[in-house]
Amino acid sequence: MRREERQLDTPVARREHGRVLVLASASPRRRQLLGWLGVPFEVDEAELEERPEPREAATDMVRRLACAKGVAVAARRSEAWLLAADTTVELDGAILGKPTDRDVAAQMLARLAGREHRVATGFALFAPDGVARTVEVVVTRVTFRPLDGRAIATYVATGEPEGKAGGYAIQGFGAGLIERIEGSFTNVIGLPLA
Repeated sequence: MRREERQLDTPVARREHGRVLVLASASPRRRQLLGWLGVPFEVDEAELEERPEPREAATDMVRRLACAKGVAVAARRSEAWLLAADTTVELDGAILGKPTDRDVAAQMLARLAGREHRVATGFALFAPDGVARTVEVVVTRVTFRPLDGRAIATYVATGEPEGKAGGYAIQGFGAGLIERIEGSFTNVIGLPLA
């Protein structure tokens, strides 16, 4: 279990804002997104294996994992509101998780090149009583521009694909890979802020 305190999470912030939100996620991108909103929060990550079940759809997987993360952390943080989330990329029914190495990242990017794919984020908001009050999945359609081997190799060399579903980060150098987006931009980063 790892906990990280934000600057906004001080005794003064707690008095001014009431309870502090707990983010049940290790994702630095989700931390950044909540920071953009100025939401005081703590991180208490759930340690789960993030794999799809056999024949599980991407939207079902992210919903299931968001709920499982929330349940795991709510068991030890019963005093707090808790937000859990999971994001994945889906192309033609196949789930593209986080690449295990640079070769896998390059293969993922080659599959996405010139094509539309879907980014699905499931999130669950748990009340202090441990009950999930909101469970939703948001889907954004993203279209990559055509990419040749050199463009893919150049992007992979940045190191940015590491730890990113689908092998890219829309908020970084990966923005140059995108031709079109339909839906929530922050959803593609990892949490639909709207």
